[in-house]
Amino acid sequence: MSSELNHLLGLASAGKMSRREFVGRAGALGVSTAVAGTMLSTAAFADTPVKGGLLRAGMQGGESTNTLDPALAASDVPFMINSTWGETLVDVELNGTLGLRVAEEVSSNADATQWMFKIRKGVEYHNGATMTAEDVVATLKRHTDDKAQSGAQGIVKGITDMKAEGDMVTLTLAAGNADLPFLMADYHLIIQPGGGVDNPTSGIGSGAYKVVEHEPGVRTAFEKHTNHWDASRGHADQVEILTINDNPARTAAIQAGQIHLMNRIDPKIVDLLKGNTDIAIERAAGPGHYVFIMRCNAAPFDNNDLRMALKMSVNRQEMLEKILGGMGSRGNDFPINAAYPMFDDSISQREYDAATAADFYKKSGHDGSPILLQVAPGAFPGAVEAAQLFQASANAAGIPLQVKLEPDDGYWDNVWNIAPFCASYWGGRPVQDQMYSTAYLSTAEWNDTAFKDAHFDEVMIAARGELDQAKRKGMYSEMATILRDTGGLICPMFNDWVEGRRSEVGGWIPNPAGTLMNGKAMSMCWLNA
Repeated sequence: MSSELNHLLGLASAGKMSRREFVGRAGALGVSTAVAGTMLSTAAFADTPVKGGLLRAGMQGGESTNTLDPALAASDVPFMINSTWGETLVDVELNGTLGLRVAEEVSSNADATQWMFKIRKGVEYHNGATMTAEDVVATLKRHTDDKAQSGAQGIVKGITDMKAEGDMVTLTLAAGNADLPFLMADYHLIIQPGGGVDNPTSGIGSGAYKVVEHEPGVRTAFEKHTNHWDASRGHADQVEILTINDNPARTAAIQAGQIHLMNRIDPKIVDLLKGNTDIAIERAAGPGHYVFIMRCNAAPFDNNDLRMALKMSVNRQEMLEKILGGMGSRGNDFPINAAYPMFDDSISQREYDAATAADFYKKSGHDGSPILLQVAPGAFPGAVEAAQLFQASANAAGIPLQVKLEPDDGYWDNVWNIAPFCASYWGGRPVQDQMYSTAYLSTAEWNDTAFKDAHFDEVMIAARGELDQAKRKGMYSEMATILRDTGGLICPMFNDWVEGRRSEVGGWIPNPAGTLMNGKAMSMCWLNA
Protein backbone atom coordinates (compact mmCIF):
# COMPACT_ATOMS: atom_id res chain seq x y z
CA MET A 1 0.00 0.00 0.00
CA SER A 2 1.40 3.42 -0.92
CA SER A 3 2.14 5.88 1.88
CA GLU A 4 -0.38 8.33 0.43
CA LEU A 5 -3.15 5.74 0.34
CA ASN A 6 -2.25 4.60 3.86
CA HIS A 7 -2.49 8.21 5.04
CA LEU A 8 -5.93 8.62 3.44
CA LEU A 9 -7.10 5.38 5.05
CA GLY A 10 -5.94 6.61 8.44
CA LEU A 11 -7.84 9.88 8.03
CA ALA A 12 -11.01 8.08 6.96
CA SER A 13 -10.77 5.49 9.74
CA ALA A 14 -10.40 8.28 12.30
CA GLY A 15 -13.51 10.01 10.99
CA LYS A 16 -11.53 12.97 9.59
CA MET A 17 -12.61 12.19 6.03
CA SER A 18 -15.96 10.96 4.78
CA ARG A 19 -16.27 7.56 3.14
CA ARG A 20 -17.29 9.29 -0.10
CA GLU A 21 -14.19 11.51 -0.07
CA PHE A 22 -11.89 8.57 0.70
CA VAL A 23 -13.30 6.48 -2.16
CA GLY A 24 -12.95 9.42 -4.53
CA ARG A 25 -9.36 10.21 -3.60
CA ALA A 26 -8.43 6.52 -3.58
CA GLY A 27 -9.88 6.30 -7.08
CA ALA A 28 -7.52 9.05 -8.19
CA LEU A 29 -4.70 6.77 -7.06
CA GLY A 30 -6.02 3.93 -9.21
CA VAL A 31 -8.01 2.03 -6.58
CA SER A 32 -11.45 0.81 -7.64
CA THR A 33 -14.57 1.82 -5.70
CA ALA A 34 -15.18 -1.77 -4.56
CA VAL A 35 -11.62 -2.24 -3.30
CA ALA A 36 -11.59 1.15 -1.56
CA GLY A 37 -14.87 0.33 0.20
CA THR A 38 -13.51 -3.01 1.37
CA MET A 39 -10.32 -1.40 2.64
CA LEU A 40 -12.27 1.09 4.71
CA SER A 41 -14.63 -1.56 6.09
CA THR A 42 -11.66 -3.71 7.10
CA ALA A 43 -9.89 -0.77 8.70
CA ALA A 44 -12.95 -0.19 10.89
CA PHE A 45 -12.17 -3.47 12.69
CA ALA A 46 -8.96 -2.03 14.12
CA ASP A 47 -10.22 1.45 15.02
CA THR A 48 -9.54 2.88 18.45
CA PRO A 49 -12.98 3.33 20.05
CA VAL A 50 -14.34 6.87 20.07
CA LYS A 51 -16.46 7.79 23.07
CA GLY A 52 -19.67 9.82 23.09
CA GLY A 53 -22.53 10.65 20.78
CA LEU A 54 -25.89 9.09 19.93
CA LEU A 55 -25.85 5.84 17.95
CA ARG A 56 -29.11 4.92 16.20
CA ALA A 57 -30.31 1.72 14.55
CA GLY A 58 -33.42 1.39 12.40
CA MET A 59 -34.84 -2.11 12.36
CA GLN A 60 -37.54 -4.24 10.86
CA GLY A 61 -39.11 -6.82 13.16
CA GLY A 62 -40.86 -4.83 15.88
CA GLU A 63 -44.49 -4.60 16.97
CA SER A 64 -46.62 -2.61 19.40
CA THR A 65 -47.16 -5.84 21.33
CA ASN A 66 -43.44 -6.25 22.14
CA THR A 67 -42.37 -6.50 25.76
CA LEU A 68 -39.08 -6.18 27.62
CA ASP A 69 -39.53 -9.67 29.07
CA PRO A 70 -36.56 -11.63 27.62
CA ALA A 71 -38.53 -14.87 27.77
CA LEU A 72 -40.94 -13.62 25.11
CA ALA A 73 -38.50 -12.10 22.59
CA ALA A 74 -39.51 -13.55 19.23
CA SER A 75 -38.40 -11.06 16.57
CA ASP A 76 -35.44 -8.88 15.66
CA VAL A 77 -36.29 -5.67 17.53
CA PRO A 78 -36.95 -7.18 20.99
CA PHE A 79 -33.91 -9.41 20.50
CA MET A 80 -31.78 -6.33 19.83
CA ILE A 81 -33.32 -4.29 22.65
CA ASN A 82 -32.81 -7.01 25.22
CA SER A 83 -29.26 -7.70 24.02
CA THR A 84 -28.48 -4.01 24.62
CA TRP A 85 -29.69 -3.80 28.25
CA GLY A 86 -29.09 -7.39 29.34
CA GLU A 87 -26.32 -9.95 29.58
CA THR A 88 -26.15 -13.72 29.68
CA LEU A 89 -23.76 -15.99 31.54
CA VAL A 90 -21.68 -16.56 28.43
CA ASP A 91 -21.57 -15.64 24.76
CA VAL A 92 -20.40 -17.33 21.57
CA GLU A 93 -17.35 -15.77 19.95
CA LEU A 94 -16.91 -15.21 16.21
CA ASN A 95 -14.79 -18.34 15.87
CA GLY A 96 -17.46 -20.44 17.58
CA THR A 97 -15.69 -20.70 20.92
CA LEU A 98 -17.26 -19.89 24.26
CA GLY A 99 -16.90 -16.31 25.50
CA LEU A 100 -17.25 -15.44 29.18
CA ARG A 101 -19.64 -12.67 30.22
CA VAL A 102 -21.13 -12.49 33.72
CA ALA A 103 -19.67 -15.96 34.34
CA GLU A 104 -15.87 -15.71 34.60
CA GLU A 105 -15.19 -19.45 34.79
CA VAL A 106 -16.98 -22.54 33.45
CA SER A 107 -16.16 -26.14 34.35
CA SER A 108 -17.81 -29.56 34.46
CA ASN A 109 -17.49 -33.07 35.82
CA ALA A 110 -16.16 -35.90 33.66
CA ASP A 111 -19.46 -36.98 32.07
CA ALA A 112 -20.85 -33.45 31.55
CA THR A 113 -23.82 -34.09 33.85
CA GLN A 114 -22.84 -31.26 36.17
CA TRP A 115 -21.70 -27.77 35.16
CA MET A 116 -20.28 -25.03 37.37
CA PHE A 117 -20.40 -21.31 36.55
CA LYS A 118 -18.40 -18.89 38.69
CA ILE A 119 -20.17 -15.52 38.72
CA ARG A 120 -18.00 -12.49 38.10
CA LYS A 121 -17.60 -10.21 41.13
CA GLY A 122 -18.83 -6.63 41.01
CA VAL A 123 -21.34 -6.93 38.16
CA GLU A 124 -23.80 -4.12 38.86
CA TYR A 125 -27.39 -3.88 37.67
CA HIS A 126 -28.84 -0.62 36.40
CA ASN A 127 -30.67 -0.17 39.72
CA GLY A 128 -27.38 -0.26 41.66
CA ALA A 129 -27.78 -3.79 43.05
CA THR A 130 -24.98 -6.34 42.62
CA MET A 131 -25.58 -9.53 40.67
CA THR A 132 -25.54 -12.73 42.74
CA ALA A 133 -25.44 -16.43 42.03
CA GLU A 134 -28.98 -16.55 43.49
CA ASP A 135 -30.14 -14.17 40.74
CA VAL A 136 -28.76 -16.57 38.13
CA VAL A 137 -30.56 -19.56 39.61
CA ALA A 138 -33.81 -17.60 39.96
CA THR A 139 -33.53 -16.51 36.31
CA LEU A 140 -33.06 -20.04 35.03
CA LYS A 141 -35.87 -21.38 37.21
CA ARG A 142 -38.29 -18.75 35.88
CA HIS A 143 -37.69 -19.99 32.35
CA THR A 144 -38.69 -23.54 33.37
CA ASP A 145 -42.14 -22.31 34.41
CA ASP A 146 -44.83 -22.96 31.79
CA LYS A 147 -46.42 -19.64 32.72
CA ALA A 148 -43.29 -17.78 31.55
CA GLN A 149 -43.87 -19.03 27.98
CA SER A 150 -40.12 -18.82 27.50
CA GLY A 151 -38.38 -19.45 24.22
CA ALA A 152 -35.62 -21.11 26.26
CA GLN A 153 -37.88 -23.56 28.03
CA GLY A 154 -36.67 -26.50 25.95
CA ILE A 155 -33.12 -25.74 27.10
CA VAL A 156 -33.59 -25.30 30.84
CA LYS A 157 -36.04 -28.15 31.37
CA GLY A 158 -33.17 -30.60 31.01
CA ILE A 159 -31.66 -29.21 34.22
CA THR A 160 -32.78 -31.27 37.21
CA ASP A 161 -31.14 -29.23 39.95
CA MET A 162 -29.89 -25.64 40.25
CA LYS A 163 -27.84 -24.55 43.24
CA ALA A 164 -26.19 -21.28 44.29
CA GLU A 165 -23.32 -21.36 46.80
CA GLY A 166 -21.34 -18.17 47.26
CA ASP A 167 -20.35 -17.02 43.78
CA MET A 168 -20.81 -20.48 42.23
CA VAL A 169 -23.84 -21.75 40.30
CA THR A 170 -24.03 -25.53 39.89
CA LEU A 171 -26.38 -27.06 37.33
CA THR A 172 -27.10 -30.79 37.40
CA LEU A 173 -28.53 -32.43 34.29
CA ALA A 174 -30.70 -35.49 33.76
CA ALA A 175 -28.14 -36.63 31.19
CA GLY A 176 -24.72 -35.41 30.09
CA ASN A 177 -24.65 -32.44 27.71
CA ALA A 178 -21.32 -31.26 26.35
CA ASP A 179 -23.04 -28.22 24.79
CA LEU A 180 -24.71 -26.86 27.91
CA PRO A 181 -22.45 -23.76 28.23
CA PHE A 182 -23.32 -22.78 24.65
CA LEU A 183 -27.01 -23.15 25.47
CA MET A 184 -26.58 -20.64 28.29
CA ALA A 185 -25.75 -18.03 25.62
CA ASP A 186 -29.38 -18.14 24.46
CA TYR A 187 -30.65 -14.56 24.23
CA HIS A 188 -33.72 -15.32 26.34
CA LEU A 189 -31.59 -16.20 29.36
CA ILE A 190 -30.66 -12.64 30.35
CA ILE A 191 -29.83 -12.48 34.06
CA GLN A 192 -32.27 -10.26 35.97
CA PRO A 193 -32.45 -9.14 39.63
CA GLY A 194 -34.34 -11.82 41.53
CA GLY A 195 -34.60 -13.70 38.26
CA GLY A 196 -37.18 -11.22 36.98
CA VAL A 197 -39.86 -13.13 38.87
CA ASP A 198 -41.56 -10.05 40.32
CA ASN A 199 -41.28 -7.87 37.20
CA PRO A 200 -39.84 -9.57 34.12
CA THR A 201 -40.62 -6.52 31.95
CA SER A 202 -38.58 -4.05 34.04
CA GLY A 203 -35.72 -3.92 31.53
CA ILE A 204 -33.24 -3.85 34.42
CA GLY A 205 -30.10 -5.81 33.70
CA SER A 206 -26.32 -5.50 33.74
CA GLY A 207 -25.73 -4.52 30.11
CA ALA A 208 -23.71 -1.57 28.83
CA TYR A 209 -26.88 0.51 28.41
CA LYS A 210 -29.98 1.04 30.52
CA VAL A 211 -33.47 1.70 29.19
CA VAL A 212 -34.75 5.26 29.67
CA GLU A 213 -37.74 5.22 27.27
CA HIS A 214 -39.59 2.32 25.75
CA GLU A 215 -42.44 2.69 23.27
CA PRO A 216 -43.08 -0.77 21.82
CA GLY A 217 -43.17 -0.85 18.05
CA VAL A 218 -41.78 2.69 17.81
CA ARG A 219 -38.62 3.50 19.77
CA THR A 220 -36.45 2.43 22.69
CA ALA A 221 -33.89 4.88 24.06
CA PHE A 222 -30.93 4.02 26.27
CA GLU A 223 -28.21 5.83 28.15
CA LYS A 224 -24.81 4.49 29.11
CA HIS A 225 -24.57 2.39 32.26
CA THR A 226 -21.65 4.19 33.85
CA ASN A 227 -20.78 1.34 36.22
CA HIS A 228 -20.72 -1.35 33.58
CA TRP A 229 -17.99 -3.88 34.35
CA ASP A 230 -16.65 -4.25 30.78
CA ALA A 231 -14.75 -1.21 29.47
CA SER A 232 -14.67 -2.67 25.95
CA ARG A 233 -18.41 -2.06 25.53
CA GLY A 234 -20.68 0.96 25.72
CA HIS A 235 -18.83 3.63 23.71
CA ALA A 236 -21.69 5.98 22.80
CA ASP A 237 -23.33 8.11 25.48
CA GLN A 238 -26.77 7.20 24.18
CA VAL A 239 -28.24 4.68 21.78
CA GLU A 240 -31.66 4.34 20.19
CA ILE A 241 -33.37 1.46 18.45
CA LEU A 242 -36.15 2.56 16.11
CA THR A 243 -38.76 0.20 14.71
CA ILE A 244 -38.98 0.97 10.99
CA ASN A 245 -40.72 -2.02 9.45
CA ASP A 246 -41.13 -0.42 6.03
CA ASN A 247 -38.14 -1.31 3.83
CA PRO A 248 -38.09 1.91 1.74
CA ALA A 249 -38.43 4.07 4.87
CA ARG A 250 -35.59 2.24 6.62
CA THR A 251 -33.39 2.53 3.54
CA ALA A 252 -34.15 6.25 3.16
CA ALA A 253 -33.29 6.79 6.82
CA ILE A 254 -29.78 5.35 6.51
CA GLN A 255 -29.19 7.20 3.26
CA ALA A 256 -30.14 10.48 4.95
CA GLY A 257 -27.98 9.75 8.00
CA GLN A 258 -31.01 9.61 10.32
CA ILE A 259 -29.89 6.16 11.44
CA HIS A 260 -26.40 4.66 11.50
CA LEU A 261 -27.26 0.95 11.26
CA MET A 262 -30.07 -1.02 9.63
CA ASN A 263 -31.00 -4.66 9.44
CA ARG A 264 -32.61 -6.63 6.62
CA ILE A 265 -31.53 -4.79 3.51
CA ASP A 266 -33.77 -5.86 0.67
CA PRO A 267 -31.53 -7.83 -1.71
CA LYS A 268 -33.16 -6.00 -4.61
CA ILE A 269 -31.58 -2.70 -3.57
CA VAL A 270 -28.12 -3.92 -2.57
CA ASP A 271 -26.60 -2.73 -5.84
CA LEU A 272 -28.28 0.66 -5.44
CA LEU A 273 -26.84 1.16 -1.96
CA LYS A 274 -23.41 0.02 -3.11
CA GLY A 275 -23.30 3.21 -5.15
CA ASN A 276 -23.53 5.28 -1.97
CA THR A 277 -19.99 5.55 -0.63
CA ASP A 278 -21.25 6.73 2.77
CA ILE A 279 -22.87 3.32 3.37
CA ALA A 280 -21.16 -0.05 3.76
CA ILE A 281 -23.11 -3.21 2.97
CA GLU A 282 -22.28 -5.79 5.61
CA ARG A 283 -22.96 -9.44 4.82
CA ALA A 284 -22.42 -12.63 6.80
CA ALA A 285 -23.56 -16.17 6.07
CA GLY A 286 -24.93 -18.04 9.05
CA PRO A 287 -27.66 -20.32 10.41
CA GLY A 288 -30.63 -17.96 9.92
CA HIS A 289 -33.45 -19.39 7.83
CA TYR A 290 -36.77 -18.31 6.29
CA VAL A 291 -39.56 -20.84 6.74
CA PHE A 292 -43.19 -21.80 6.30
CA ILE A 293 -44.48 -23.76 9.28
CA MET A 294 -47.32 -26.28 9.39
CA ARG A 295 -48.68 -27.32 12.78
CA CYS A 296 -48.69 -31.10 12.77
CA ASN A 297 -51.64 -31.26 15.20
CA ALA A 298 -54.00 -29.09 13.14
CA ALA A 299 -56.04 -30.27 10.15
CA PRO A 300 -55.24 -30.64 7.33
CA PHE A 301 -51.57 -30.56 8.34
CA ASP A 302 -51.95 -33.55 10.65
CA ASN A 303 -51.70 -35.60 7.44
CA ASN A 304 -48.05 -36.26 6.54
CA ASP A 305 -48.87 -36.93 2.91
CA LEU A 306 -50.27 -33.41 2.64
CA ARG A 307 -47.20 -32.02 4.39
CA MET A 308 -44.98 -33.87 1.91
CA ALA A 309 -47.06 -32.56 -0.99
CA LEU A 310 -46.42 -29.00 0.13
CA LYS A 311 -42.71 -29.62 0.75
CA MET A 312 -42.28 -31.03 -2.76
CA SER A 313 -44.15 -28.10 -4.31
CA VAL A 314 -41.63 -25.43 -3.23
CA ASN A 315 -39.21 -24.18 -5.87
CA ARG A 316 -36.28 -23.44 -3.57
CA GLN A 317 -33.84 -22.33 -6.25
CA GLU A 318 -36.36 -19.83 -7.61
CA MET A 319 -36.90 -18.38 -4.13
CA LEU A 320 -33.17 -18.17 -3.47
CA GLU A 321 -32.64 -16.20 -6.66
CA LYS A 322 -35.74 -13.99 -6.60
CA ILE A 323 -36.11 -13.35 -2.86
CA LEU A 324 -32.50 -13.39 -1.64
CA GLY A 325 -30.77 -12.39 -4.85
CA GLY A 326 -28.56 -15.43 -4.37
CA MET A 327 -27.36 -14.15 -0.97
CA GLY A 328 -28.02 -17.35 0.92
CA SER A 329 -28.41 -21.07 0.28
CA ARG A 330 -31.20 -23.56 -0.32
CA GLY A 331 -32.89 -25.18 2.65
CA ASN A 332 -33.81 -28.85 2.96
CA ASP A 333 -36.70 -28.90 5.45
CA PHE A 334 -34.58 -29.20 8.57
CA PRO A 335 -33.11 -26.18 10.40
CA ILE A 336 -29.41 -27.02 10.06
CA ASN A 337 -26.92 -25.98 7.39
CA ALA A 338 -23.16 -25.87 6.87
CA ALA A 339 -22.83 -23.18 9.57
CA TYR A 340 -23.01 -26.04 12.10
CA PRO A 341 -19.86 -28.14 12.60
CA MET A 342 -21.66 -31.52 12.54
CA PHE A 343 -23.84 -30.79 9.52
CA ASP A 344 -24.36 -33.83 7.26
CA ASP A 345 -23.97 -32.66 3.67
CA SER A 346 -24.74 -36.15 2.33
CA ILE A 347 -28.49 -35.74 2.91
CA SER A 348 -29.94 -35.32 -0.57
CA GLN A 349 -31.17 -31.85 -1.48
CA ARG A 350 -34.94 -31.66 -1.89
CA GLU A 351 -35.91 -30.29 -5.32
CA TYR A 352 -39.15 -28.92 -6.75
CA ASP A 353 -41.11 -31.83 -8.22
CA ALA A 354 -44.64 -30.97 -9.30
CA ALA A 355 -45.48 -34.55 -10.28
CA THR A 356 -44.36 -36.01 -6.94
CA ALA A 357 -46.17 -33.21 -5.10
CA ALA A 358 -49.35 -34.01 -7.02
CA ASP A 359 -49.02 -37.71 -6.13
CA PHE A 360 -48.64 -36.93 -2.41
CA TYR A 361 -51.58 -34.53 -2.59
CA LYS A 362 -53.79 -37.17 -4.17
CA LYS A 363 -52.66 -39.74 -1.61
CA SER A 364 -53.53 -37.35 1.24
CA GLY A 365 -57.22 -37.43 0.32
CA HIS A 366 -57.56 -33.68 0.82
CA ASP A 367 -61.00 -32.37 -0.13
CA GLY A 368 -59.74 -29.66 -2.48
CA SER A 369 -60.67 -26.71 -0.28
CA PRO A 370 -58.24 -23.75 -0.13
CA ILE A 371 -55.14 -24.28 1.98
CA LEU A 372 -54.42 -20.95 3.65
CA LEU A 373 -50.88 -19.72 4.19
CA GLN A 374 -50.87 -16.68 6.50
CA VAL A 375 -48.03 -14.22 5.97
CA ALA A 376 -47.01 -10.68 6.92
CA PRO A 377 -44.38 -8.49 5.24
CA GLY A 378 -42.28 -8.56 8.42
CA ALA A 379 -42.26 -12.34 8.75
CA PHE A 380 -38.99 -12.17 6.82
CA PRO A 381 -37.68 -9.92 4.03
CA GLY A 382 -39.62 -10.77 0.90
CA ALA A 383 -42.05 -13.00 2.80
CA VAL A 384 -45.11 -11.95 0.80
CA GLU A 385 -43.33 -12.41 -2.54
CA ALA A 386 -41.96 -15.78 -1.39
CA ALA A 387 -45.45 -16.90 -0.40
CA GLN A 388 -46.74 -15.86 -3.80
CA LEU A 389 -44.01 -17.87 -5.53
CA PHE A 390 -44.94 -20.82 -3.31
CA GLN A 391 -48.60 -20.41 -4.23
CA ALA A 392 -47.78 -20.42 -7.95
CA SER A 393 -45.56 -23.53 -7.81
CA ALA A 394 -48.07 -25.38 -5.60
CA ASN A 395 -51.00 -24.44 -7.83
CA ALA A 396 -49.01 -25.77 -10.80
CA ALA A 397 -48.96 -29.13 -8.98
CA GLY A 398 -52.72 -29.00 -8.46
CA ILE A 399 -52.51 -27.98 -4.79
CA PRO A 400 -55.03 -25.22 -3.88
CA LEU A 401 -52.65 -23.06 -1.84
CA GLN A 402 -53.85 -19.51 -1.11
CA VAL A 403 -51.97 -16.66 0.56
CA LYS A 404 -53.67 -14.61 3.27
CA LEU A 405 -51.95 -11.31 4.04
CA GLU A 406 -51.75 -10.34 7.72
CA PRO A 407 -50.60 -7.02 9.29
CA ASP A 408 -47.11 -6.85 10.76
CA ASP A 409 -48.38 -5.44 14.03
CA GLY A 410 -49.25 -8.30 16.35
CA TYR A 411 -48.14 -10.99 13.90
CA TRP A 412 -45.80 -12.70 16.36
CA ASP A 413 -48.47 -12.74 19.07
CA ASN A 414 -51.59 -13.51 17.05
CA VAL A 415 -50.42 -15.64 14.11
CA TRP A 416 -47.01 -17.24 14.69
CA ASN A 417 -47.14 -20.38 16.87
CA ILE A 418 -50.94 -20.22 16.69
CA ALA A 419 -52.08 -20.33 13.05
CA PRO A 420 -52.04 -23.74 11.34
CA PHE A 421 -49.83 -22.54 8.47
CA CYS A 422 -47.79 -19.35 8.39
CA ALA A 423 -44.50 -17.73 7.41
CA SER A 424 -41.74 -17.27 9.97
CA TYR A 425 -37.98 -17.08 10.39
CA TRP A 426 -35.37 -18.38 12.77
CA GLY A 427 -32.02 -16.77 13.46
CA GLY A 428 -30.42 -20.14 14.13
CA ARG A 429 -28.43 -21.11 17.21
CA PRO A 430 -24.73 -21.76 17.95
CA VAL A 431 -25.12 -25.55 18.19
CA GLN A 432 -27.54 -28.11 16.77
CA ASP A 433 -28.84 -29.21 20.14
CA GLN A 434 -29.94 -25.66 20.97
CA MET A 435 -31.82 -25.26 17.69
CA TYR A 436 -33.57 -28.59 18.11
CA SER A 437 -34.21 -28.07 21.84
CA THR A 438 -35.78 -24.68 21.24
CA ALA A 439 -38.11 -25.58 18.38
CA TYR A 440 -38.49 -29.34 17.87
CA LEU A 441 -38.30 -31.05 21.26
CA SER A 442 -41.83 -32.26 22.04
CA THR A 443 -42.03 -30.22 25.26
CA ALA A 444 -40.49 -26.98 23.90
CA GLU A 445 -42.62 -23.88 24.37
CA TRP A 446 -41.58 -22.62 20.93
CA ASN A 447 -42.25 -25.86 19.07
CA ASP A 448 -44.08 -23.84 16.43
CA THR A 449 -44.77 -26.85 14.18
CA ALA A 450 -46.24 -28.87 17.08
CA PHE A 451 -43.87 -31.66 16.02
CA LYS A 452 -43.88 -34.50 18.54
CA ASP A 453 -41.84 -37.63 17.96
CA ALA A 454 -40.71 -39.76 20.90
CA HIS A 455 -37.84 -41.36 19.02
CA PHE A 456 -36.59 -37.94 17.83
CA ASP A 457 -36.59 -36.78 21.47
CA GLU A 458 -34.71 -39.89 22.57
CA VAL A 459 -32.01 -39.47 19.94
CA MET A 460 -31.61 -35.77 20.75
CA ILE A 461 -31.18 -36.42 24.46
CA ALA A 462 -28.72 -39.25 23.78
CA ALA A 463 -26.72 -37.04 21.40
CA ARG A 464 -26.20 -34.45 24.12
CA GLY A 465 -24.05 -36.80 26.16
CA GLU A 466 -22.31 -38.56 23.27
CA LEU A 467 -18.61 -37.64 23.35
CA ASP A 468 -17.71 -39.61 20.19
CA GLN A 469 -18.09 -36.89 17.57
CA ALA A 470 -18.60 -39.30 14.65
CA LYS A 471 -21.44 -41.05 16.49
CA ARG A 472 -22.90 -37.72 17.50
CA LYS A 473 -22.86 -36.49 13.90
CA GLY A 474 -24.68 -39.65 12.85
CA MET A 475 -27.34 -39.05 15.50
CA TYR A 476 -27.88 -35.49 14.30
CA SER A 477 -28.17 -36.82 10.75
CA GLU A 478 -30.88 -39.24 11.86
CA MET A 479 -32.75 -36.40 13.57
CA ALA A 480 -32.50 -34.24 10.44
CA THR A 481 -33.93 -37.03 8.30
CA ILE A 482 -36.83 -37.66 10.69
CA LEU A 483 -37.72 -33.99 10.76
CA ARG A 484 -37.26 -33.56 7.01
CA ASP A 485 -39.59 -36.44 6.15
CA THR A 486 -42.22 -36.25 8.91
CA GLY A 487 -42.07 -32.76 10.42
CA GLY A 488 -44.07 -29.62 9.76
CA LEU A 489 -41.15 -27.43 8.70
CA ILE A 490 -40.81 -26.15 5.15
CA CYS A 491 -37.40 -24.51 4.94
CA PRO A 492 -36.81 -23.12 1.45
CA MET A 493 -33.71 -21.05 2.18
CA PHE A 494 -31.03 -19.95 4.61
CA ASN A 495 -30.41 -16.22 4.51
CA ASP A 496 -27.21 -14.27 4.71
CA TRP A 497 -27.37 -11.32 7.10
CA VAL A 498 -27.39 -8.31 4.76
CA GLU A 499 -27.19 -5.09 6.72
CA GLY A 500 -26.21 -1.45 6.36
CA ARG A 501 -23.64 0.59 8.25
CA ARG A 502 -22.87 4.27 7.88
CA SER A 503 -19.19 4.95 7.20
CA GLU A 504 -18.82 6.85 10.47
CA VAL A 505 -19.61 3.73 12.48
CA GLY A 506 -16.51 2.00 13.84
CA GLY A 507 -16.07 -1.31 15.60
CA TRP A 508 -18.23 -3.35 13.24
CA ILE A 509 -17.31 -7.03 13.14
CA PRO A 510 -19.50 -9.31 10.97
CA ASN A 511 -21.05 -12.04 13.10
CA PRO A 512 -22.79 -14.97 11.38
CA ALA A 513 -24.63 -15.92 14.59
CA GLY A 514 -27.29 -13.22 14.32
CA THR A 515 -28.48 -9.87 13.07
CA LEU A 516 -26.45 -6.70 13.76
CA MET A 517 -23.40 -8.44 15.22
CA ASN A 518 -25.63 -10.98 16.97
CA GLY A 519 -27.37 -8.18 18.85
CA LYS A 520 -24.13 -6.58 20.09
CA ALA A 521 -23.76 -3.72 17.58
CA MET A 522 -25.15 -1.03 19.89
CA SER A 523 -22.82 -2.08 22.70
CA MET A 524 -19.68 -2.65 20.64
CA CYS A 525 -19.80 0.00 17.88
CA TRP A 526 -19.01 3.70 18.10
CA LEU A 527 -19.24 6.89 16.05
CA ASN A 528 -16.08 8.25 14.49
CA ALA A 529 -17.73 11.54 13.61
